[in-house]
Amino acid sequence: MEIKIRKRESATTGKTSLSLEYYLGYTKDENGKIKHKRKFETLEYFLYTHPKTAVEKDHNKTNLQMAEAVKAKRLLAFQNKQYGFTVDFKIRTNLVEYIRGLIEQRKESPGNWGNWDSALKHLIAYAGEDTTFETVDKEFVTGFKKYLEKDARTKSNTRLSASSQSSYFLKLKAALNQAVEDGIIPHSPAVHVKPAKIEDIHREYLTFEELQRLSKVDCKFPVLKQAFLFSCLTGLRWSDIQKLTWDEVQELDGMTRIVFRQKKTKGFEYLDISDQAVKYLGKRGKPDERVFIALKYSAWHNMALQRWCMDAGINKTITFHCGRHTFAVLQLSLGTEIYTVSKLLGHKELKTTQVYARILDEKKREAVNKIPEL
Repeated sequence: MEIKIRKRESATTGKTSLSLEYYLGYTKDENGKIKHKRKFETLEYFLYTHPKTAVEKDHNKTNLQMAEAVKAKRLLAFQNKQYGFTVDFKIRTNLVEYIRGLIEQRKESPGNWGNWDSALKHLIAYAGEDTTFETVDKEFVTGFKKYLEKDARTKSNTRLSASSQSSYFLKLKAALNQAVEDGIIPHSPAVHVKPAKIEDIHREYLTFEELQRLSKVDCKFPVLKQAFLFSCLTGLRWSDIQKLTWDEVQELDGMTRIVFRQKKTKGFEYLDISDQAVKYLGKRGKPDERVFIALKYSAWHNMALQRWCMDAGINKTITFHCGRHTFAVLQLSLGTEIYTVSKLLGHKELKTTQVYARILDEKKREAVNKIPEL
C-alpha cells in the first residue's frame, strides 16, 4: 500500500484542505483494462493557499508536519498489521476519554484514583479534551513534562513539587503503556522520556520550644492560631482541618476521635487526638457545622501566619503545612515508632514517612558535634 498527502484548493475560502490517499493496487477486468483502487481520508488540518504573513507561513509549516506525522503512523499501522506484529490500531481514540476509563477502574483505590484524576486535569490543561492518540508522539510527551515543570500550578497557584511532576508524568506513561497492550498504538512514545528527578527537599518544622513560644503569642486571626496549633498536635492537613465538621469529632472510651475522609487521598481515617489538641477545637457546635468557622486560605492569611511566627521570635519560613511536619518530627523525637507515626499521618507507604526520620538523623549528627574540643 502507498500513502500520499493530497491537497485541494478552495477558490472561495483561500484555504487548501489536506487528505490522505491510500493506493491499494489495481485490478484488471475481462478486457484487460486496469482499474486502480484508492480510498481517501480527510485530515483536520488545512493550509493557507497563498500565505502572506509570518503567522500564516508558520501555520502551513506546522500543519504539513502534522499531516506527515499522521501519514507515517498510518503506514506503520498498516505494516504492523501486514506482517502480523499486532492488531489493527485505533490511534484516533480520544486520549482523555481513554484515561478516564483507566481512572474509573481505580475507584477502589481512593489515593491512587485521586492522583490519576489530578494528572488528567493537568493533561487537559496542557493539550485540551480533544487529543487523540495519533497526535501523541515523543514531542507531545516531552512537552507535557516541560509543562508540569514550568507552567502547571497547584490550587494555591504555586509550582508543582518535583514529586508531583514525576507522579503525574508517570501516569501518562502508564496510560500509554496500557494503550499498547490494548492494541490502540503500536508502541509508547514515552519509552525513552524520563520523569522529573526527585530530590530530597527541606521540610521546615517547629521545635517544641518554638511551639511553646508560638502558643503564648497572639495572632491577628485567632482561628488561624487555633487551627495551626491543632495541626501541630494532630498532623492533620489544612484541607482536612478546613472542612472538619463536628459530626466528625466523636467521643469513644474517654478519648476524642476524628473520623474523616482525607481530602487528598480520599482514604477513610480514624485519628485519636490528645486532650491538649481537644482544647483547640473550642466549643462544640451543631453536627453539620464546621469546627474552625471562618478559617480561610489566602496570601493575606499566609502573611499573618508568618507575622505571628516572627512576633514569637521564629525566623523560619512557616506555612500551614509546616504544622504537619512539626507533628511528625516531634512524635519521632519523643520516641514514637515510625510505623505508628506513618499511620497517624495517614500515609499509605512507610517510605513517605521516612523523610522525617532522616531529619532526625541530621539533628543527631549536629548534636554530637556540639561538644567542644577537650
